[in-house]
Amino acid sequence: MSKNENAAFWNSARKHLIRYGGTFDPAIIERAAGSFVYDADDKPILDFTSGQMSALLGHSHPRIVSTVQTQVAKVAHLFSGMLSRPVVELAERLAALAPGLERVLLLSTGAESNEAAIRMAKLVTGKHEVVAFSRSWHGMTGAAASATYSAGRKGYGPATVGSLAIPAPNTFRPRFKNADGSLDWRTELNDAFALVDSQSTGSLAAFIAEPILSSGGMLELPRGYLTALKQKCHERGMLLILDEAQTGIGRTGEMFAFQRDGVTPDILTLSKTIGAGLPLSAVMTTPEIEDAAYEKGFLFYTTHVSDPLPAAVGLTVLDVVKEERLVERAQSLGEKLLDGLSRLKQRYECIGDVRGRGLFLGVEIIKDEQSRSPDHELGSEIAKEAFGRGLNMNIVKLPGMGGVFRIAPPLTVSEKEIDLGMTIMSDSIESALSAREV
Repeated sequence: MSKNENAAFWNSARKHLIRYGGTFDPAIIERAAGSFVYDADDKPILDFTSGQMSALLGHSHPRIVSTVQTQVAKVAHLFSGMLSRPVVELAERLAALAPGLERVLLLSTGAESNEAAIRMAKLVTGKHEVVAFSRSWHGMTGAAASATYSAGRKGYGPATVGSLAIPAPNTFRPRFKNADGSLDWRTELNDAFALVDSQSTGSLAAFIAEPILSSGGMLELPRGYLTALKQKCHERGMLLILDEAQTGIGRTGEMFAFQRDGVTPDILTLSKTIGAGLPLSAVMTTPEIEDAAYEKGFLFYTTHVSDPLPAAVGLTVLDVVKEERLVERAQSLGEKLLDGLSRLKQRYECIGDVRGRGLFLGVEIIKDEQSRSPDHELGSEIAKEAFGRGLNMNIVKLPGMGGVFRIAPPLTVSEKEIDLGMTIMSDSIESALSAREV
């Protein structure tokens, strides 16, 4: 692309696009394949965020391309009251993967699935208060935005009535500590619910949680936390909603992240990974909850509910994940990635922590090991260097959280590509640190 064409593109973008969060990456993306996206000069950029954490099978996977071409020629969209075979089959397949959660609603986005889940919980319980973590992200619409505390709360008027938050457990910066300095999450959880009880009007409907808080800084719920959280919910007549937008469908080395703890939520929401980059989401719940919701007239009628095209894509995603053993692959390659990041941590004091599961890891950038103060600027400099060298990593820059890189390559990533990513990360850190010394 010539300089004039490049300038014209960005001038048009500045003139016509509404800016919806942060700044745009300095590249014009023309195509994508596998673990890479390619700019207008056909420069490859290793995509360590799988698009928006969604391209589970990499970009332009041939099976997904074939499914889209075949299904769109048959039927892509229907009246919302009509059913097609892909919709019913996908519901059946998902139910088999999560025993107990046998009823499924297929929608388009993560925010939409969380809206439906919260709406269902309120209707079934007859209550209205919804609790979430202080570092949560559940979407930018209505009740989902009101349950999102990591960003975007100021300047938009009142949140939904009954929105409450508790601190997210943070093993790197524990609020309550055991004698050995580790996070005392049980005391923290008890303290948090004491505050919830003191604020509640007696109308607690649900708790909505991510098993690993992504936008909140890749904070993983400790082992045992989900069990205790579900108990807290049921003691109060609340439903537990788990939002596995980013952790579902094998990303963490389990089909669903909650399976590590042996805790099944009352309602599960899926998105991002189930559509492998296309807009597909799901709400899953028990027959008892769905029956109760139906009897009370549950209404969530949308234009693209039960659309056959994304449902067919979802079926293909499950097929590929099973046939290529991608859940096991996420576990084994996740260990390789974790080992590589841990070795970088040993080399560079600016890496304060490496955390996460499977191919869903976080790297936190700090100023020094003693204070563990976040270093937003250095994180941004490393990200800029990496992008220029051909690696895209998403960095979370939130007050008090530091610069936290979210690293989530496709489950189809190769060992060679992981090694390439580690090399670029190391070179980028070296370059950013060297620039500071000048």
